Amino acid sequence: MRTKQTIAALLSGCAALLLAGCAGGGEVASVGSADAPAVAAEQAPVRQTRAPAGGDGQARDEAGRAGGEAGRDPASGVEVTRQDREVIYTGRMTVRVKDVAVAAQQAKDIVTGAGGHLAKEETRSSEHANASAELEFKIPPARYPDVLTRLGGDLGERLSLNQQTEDVTLMVADVESRVKSAERSLESLRTLLTKADTIGQVLDVEREIAAREANLESLQAQRKSLAEQTAMATLTLRLAGPAAAVTTPSDEPAGFFGGLRAGWESLVTFLMVLVTALGAALPWLVMITPPVVLAAVLLRRRRRRTAPPASGPPAPDPSTA
Repeated sequence: MRTKQTIAALLSGCAALLLAGCAGGGEVASVGSADAPAVAAEQAPVRQTRAPAGGDGQARDEAGRAGGEAGRDPASGVEVTRQDREVIYTGRMTVRVKDVAVAAQQAKDIVTGAGGHLAKEETRSSEHANASAELEFKIPPARYPDVLTRLGGDLGERLSLNQQTEDVTLMVADVESRVKSAERSLESLRTLLTKADTIGQVLDVEREIAAREANLESLQAQRKSLAEQTAMATLTLRLAGPAAAVTTPSDEPAGFFGGLRAGWESLVTFLMVLVTALGAALPWLVMITPPVVLAAVLLRRRRRRTAPPASGPPAPDPSTA
């Protein structure tokens, strides 16, 4: 009986020791976690005192570079320059109007008010109802959409509108680069001309200068043409009277059927031209054919009359028999 009590007492003591150990470990862990911020706070000034002597600005620059290299993409440090696009705008519009002359003057006023001008005009005025006109305008690209809307809505009934856009930015840059290169080459040749010693050298350099000047003038003409095309949009406006015939462009099928249609249309056109030419030549043939046939018959009869009679084979010689 005493032995059982002794064993029970020992087990109770071991359990008490185990509970005490667990409680002590928990206190240590809680103390460690609570003191961690204080330790970090004590270590932070130590790291700051070890910074290089270059000053706070240098330290901030180094830290910024390190942070930027760690958190940015490879292209973030590249400065992108926006380039203005050079675009050529061309359009063709057909409008049916009540009075062609009045509509033409109204179209001129609209384009002139937008900063454009009239480049070419062609008017066909046979009758009031069948009159038509074709005007070519130069319009600033910024006002081009507004002018299209006004011309198509204010003048009359818009029948068709075709627009084309061509980006020539690379072409303009290429021509500009070639012009600058040609100018530098000419300057070098003119400098070389002042150092030429003999007449032959002078002639050779002058010949090369003349060729380079011609090339430079051609490039400058291309640059001027591109500048004019990109500075102003081109709009061809056709005005048709109430009874004037208007051909609207139709969408042509592509591929095999498009080629078949184009071939058939070309064949029909060729036959129409052939028949037209035959009709134009038929009256002349009627007038010329009888005299030509009569002259041919008379000439043939005359040849028959003047032809010598046909001679037979020579008679045999009796002495040779």
